[in-house]
Amino acid sequence: LLARFMAMAILALGLVLIWGHGGVLSLGQGVFFGIGGYAVAMHMKLVALGEGELPDFMVWSGLEALPWWWQPFASGWFTLAAIAILPATFAALFSWMIFHNRVGGTYFALITQALALAFSTLLISRQESTGGFNGLTDFSEVFGQPLAMQSTSDMLYWLTLAILCAAFVGIRTLLRSRMGLLLRAARDGENRVRFLGYDPTPLKVFTFAIAAFLAGIAGALFTLHAGVIAPPLVGVVPSIEMIIWVAVGGRYSLAGAIVGTLAVNIARDSVSSAFPEVWLYIMGLLFILVVTLMPKGLAGLFKGKGRET
Repeated sequence: LLARFMAMAILALGLVLIWGHGGVLSLGQGVFFGIGGYAVAMHMKLVALGEGELPDFMVWSGLEALPWWWQPFASGWFTLAAIAILPATFAALFSWMIFHNRVGGTYFALITQALALAFSTLLISRQESTGGFNGLTDFSEVFGQPLAMQSTSDMLYWLTLAILCAAFVGIRTLLRSRMGLLLRAARDGENRVRFLGYDPTPLKVFTFAIAAFLAGIAGALFTLHAGVIAPPLVGVVPSIEMIIWVAVGGRYSLAGAIVGTLAVNIARDSVSSAFPEVWLYIMGLLFILVVTLMPKGLAGLFKGKGRET
């Protein structure tokens, strides 16, 4: 469980970058999380097959040949590249079309939410090639290592922790650089930044792509730990929950986002098991209380209340 939550915290660091310091609220991070998760899941499904075989759900759906866009994922190196490059590239193209036309604020949030809904709907509707509502599961090995072995679980745990630490250091360094200063300046006064001769669009596109890059890696790691990736994990509701993790911890604080992600998900695992029907109401109430009473989250209760890095 802790490994899963650490994977989610990697995504949360990206949200601190784009939402806390960039002022861009994305309600569609589940899309990039899902791209990374489905990429590694497709690879694991393919390596478990014999020559000429198809995944079980494709057989049940009547397919006679593997879809062309599945075939490259038989390569481990292609899969590793896709986990990082596909989410970042898609995010860069998508955000450029939005930011180039100077769309932002609430409109951007709604567009990303619609993107999450469209993505999950597409996955469900293409049962024969995506596994539909049930998604992809029943994995046996990853990159030649049996998932059932304790040594593999330990390796994945330490790998997740190492990537989380690397992402923390990388984002912290970025925020303390000149780019981080410009990002916060564009957040607080975009027109003034333009007047000073800087174009905020490439900066926003770049940071949004970085957040998607982290989300893709998080999705892949989560899939390895959980053993499943499905539309309910990448749609509108989980995308909103990702925002709540960061809001609880503190959207300006990297450490706060990690703590908030761990705390909310540990609470979710405990509460939703006992009272599954009330968990979403608890999440909604928690978000309202944090926004109204603790706008800087848990990080605002400790030293450096006004500090953003």
